[in-house]
Amino acid sequence: MDKFIIRGGNRLTGEVVISGAKNAAVAIIPAVIMAESPCRIENVPNISDVQLSARILTEMGAEVRWVNRNTVEIDPTPISTNVVPNELGRKMRGSYYNIGALLGRFSRAIVPLPGGCDFGVRPIDQHIKGFNALGCTYTLNDGMIEVAAEELRGAHIYLDMVSVGATMNIILAAVKAKGLTVIENAAREPHVVDLANFLNSMGANISGAGTDVIKIRGVEHLKGITYSIIPDQIEAGTYMAAAAATGGDILVKNVTPKHLESITAKLMEMGVTVIEYDDAVRVRRDGPLRKCNVKTMPHPGFPTDMQPQIAAVLSLAEGTSILNENVWENRFRYVEELKRMGAQITVEGKSAIIEGVEYLKGAPVRAVDLRAGAAMIIAALAARGTTKIEEIEHIQRGYENIVEKFVGLGAEMYLRIDPQDNRNAKIG
Repeated sequence: MDKFIIRGGNRLTGEVVISGAKNAAVAIIPAVIMAESPCRIENVPNISDVQLSARILTEMGAEVRWVNRNTVEIDPTPISTNVVPNELGRKMRGSYYNIGALLGRFSRAIVPLPGGCDFGVRPIDQHIKGFNALGCTYTLNDGMIEVAAEELRGAHIYLDMVSVGATMNIILAAVKAKGLTVIENAAREPHVVDLANFLNSMGANISGAGTDVIKIRGVEHLKGITYSIIPDQIEAGTYMAAAAATGGDILVKNVTPKHLESITAKLMEMGVTVIEYDDAVRVRRDGPLRKCNVKTMPHPGFPTDMQPQIAAVLSLAEGTSILNENVWENRFRYVEELKRMGAQITVEGKSAIIEGVEYLKGAPVRAVDLRAGAAMIIAALAARGTTKIEEIEHIQRGYENIVEKFVGLGAEMYLRIDPQDNRNAKIG
């Protein structure tokens, strides 16, 4: 089993360039299915979830060509099937975006129930509610969901809860529906806006993305385009948190500072200096970390995908901090791993009470999911001694070149390949 080996205690300094947004890419790549000519997508993060998204399209008949590490050209015109391969589709949560895209092209989609990180119950009932409103019926058979409509028709849809996935999936399905679709209580995250901008560039008619009411007027045709994906706010936030935890000084480049405001505000509350530039932020900590209370909320609130990383930082803050999770259940599974390193955290329902400690100690830990894995890296970088992180495939789903980037900031971090592969590797 591959591992990350980290010797902690180094103050991280220097510059890091942020990759394209994972959560935008895994929706934009399926959206290409609806184009009537090839698309070129730039600033694509080179991560396993994105590679899997592209491979799904290849298996369905699309011509996919990687121009370079972060640019892909996709010709969807050869696709003749509305079925997503079972083995590939169930490996990632974002495979459900193929439902909306296939509905837009064929008015029928057969897609495996999605996988990805396990945060407890992650139903797609809001997706189904939206598809039903657009005129679809659905059935479940052997782990595959089939959604079909004789004709997609615009509708007024109120989401019972703010859901990024449902908002984006309904947008995809509604783009070619007849008439007007209105989504109320829509998610406002930057990647929702990026998907809408991508589709509008193709010829869609979407307004209101970034607000809680999105309107989609159906169109008949979508053309192929060249498009660059926005920077990843969560990757940026992860390096910002690492600077705070290690008492570092990092210039985080290729970001949209406005997307980071909720993260910036909490770090500043903790005594960290954050300076914003046009497309970069500088994060520096000189004094002790102060306690801070954090509540995760839909955008523009503090993102749930930054909750584990900020917990790692708060583990080293003076005093008692309270972390409330208001988006996903069961997202505190990483706490037991942080406690192995000496963190003092008590979980009570949706809250974690964090008593700051003077230092963390290196220990063997697991990356129980993607963002938990990022938290383990942050804790390990700040800890005394050596930490071994297992199950790193979760981390590789969402972070491009993470070892190289942290090594470039002064970290002692290695990738240890499973010895059964007889190809031990060291980076840095």
